[in-house]
Amino acid sequence: MQLSELEAIRRDLAALLGGHAVSVRAPDRALYSRDCWPRTLLWERRGELRHLPDVVVWPSSTDDVVRLVRYARERQLPVVAFGAGSSVVAGTVPLRAGIVADFKRMRALRTDLPQRRAVAQAGIVGQRLEEALARRGATMGHFPSSIYCSTLGGWIAGRGAGQMSSHYGKIEDMVLGLTAVTGTGEVVRAGPERAPGPDLVQLVTGSEGVLALVVDATVRIHPKPQARALRGVRMKSTEAGVEAMHGIFRAGMRPHVLRLYDPVDSLVADAHGGGRRTAEQAPRGRHGRALGLALRAPGLLNRAADLVPPRCMLVVSFEGDAQARVEERLRTALDVCREAGGTDVGESPARKWYRTRYSVSYKQSGVFMSGGWSDTMEVAAVWDRVLPVLRAVREAVSPHAFCACHFSHAYLEGTSLYFTFVGPAPTPQEGERSYERCWKAGMQAALAAGATLSHHHGVGAAKAMMLPEELGDGGMRLLRALKASFDPDGILNPGKLLS
Repeated sequence: MQLSELEAIRRDLAALLGGHAVSVRAPDRALYSRDCWPRTLLWERRGELRHLPDVVVWPSSTDDVVRLVRYARERQLPVVAFGAGSSVVAGTVPLRAGIVADFKRMRALRTDLPQRRAVAQAGIVGQRLEEALARRGATMGHFPSSIYCSTLGGWIAGRGAGQMSSHYGKIEDMVLGLTAVTGTGEVVRAGPERAPGPDLVQLVTGSEGVLALVVDATVRIHPKPQARALRGVRMKSTEAGVEAMHGIFRAGMRPHVLRLYDPVDSLVADAHGGGRRTAEQAPRGRHGRALGLALRAPGLLNRAADLVPPRCMLVVSFEGDAQARVEERLRTALDVCREAGGTDVGESPARKWYRTRYSVSYKQSGVFMSGGWSDTMEVAAVWDRVLPVLRAVREAVSPHAFCACHFSHAYLEGTSLYFTFVGPAPTPQEGERSYERCWKAGMQAALAAGATLSHHHGVGAAKAMMLPEELGDGGMRLLRALKASFDPDGILNPGKLLS
């Protein structure tokens, strides 16, 4: 788009939203051209700046969003909602330029603890939300690893999950109602007072800004727990760990935390005193040598990993209002673990995990700077498909990348599998080819073995190519029909879900 056109759009939007809420400055456009999708680091190594938006805006109210969408529809400009940019599947990358709307000025919060609910605007950052609730003696119970750099609107868009989803549920279990703006500029309000017929809240939740832009939500909150009991359990194998996890839920328990790390990730944690660091985050010493091997011969390193002692670390935690009660639940869970061959190793591993639980992959860029790439792929499966999915994905990606896995969100029906890949990128071009081969092989293997495509990261652009394989022709027709109804001109976040 020509500079004169950009300036004309800026003037129009400034008149609608206020002069300081609109930018066509090059640094702002560059900043909002990407999120945390790791593939963009390969582009940066090549000196490429892809997917620049035409303009960036900062709405402050629902009325601002309505005016923005109506303006964009008149001029057929794409609109991409932006929270804090933590999507790892290109959920907020403006693939077709247009307008990026950063919602972080919309961060108001009202709480009603007696009714166990709060109303918050979509742009509130997760950590600020939890801090505000904590001051009122409450919690939402949603603690994603990205809590410092993700927003309520982003959680709803991607159907996110927090680290305590086994107890509190995912975001779709917490949202009671919401206000959203469709692609026609119409305001839609759904639940909790307006709830007959099909649930519009659940229809919008997980739609990734493709159907409507969420501007606020009513969410369920809980009294803040006063007691916690936690333990690390060493399991003799991944299979034994999965058996213990399933057994805990079959026994009727809903732990706040239940996380199993495969032998490789467990070994890395032991080497660092029990603190949680993944294989991609330990570049020094013998781990540095392992990284070098992953970048030269990932298949060989995967075979070497099979020689690692099969022991796994399981983290278990319960919270509540009385210490005696949570300790009783923990003892029952530990009995299940012992029956599966587990050994109680005390509180230390679990406490160290708690201290570092928000230490997401800040050092991931070091892998790229070392001539490689790294990424994560999360899927989910029912219990009887968990181990087949694990084996199928590892076998499929082994020629392309080193592979580790942990199980971080468990339920009565099944669990998520969270894979970490580290592959070679001697040049950015070769890295992209390696990246594509790994991702395609991993996703195809996961689906063929019975997994669902995503548990909590969403689909975005990274997984969109595989969505028809999971939903089938009928499912995709329904999704396109919804898109045509909510957003008939296709201006909302194009290229996601329906690529």
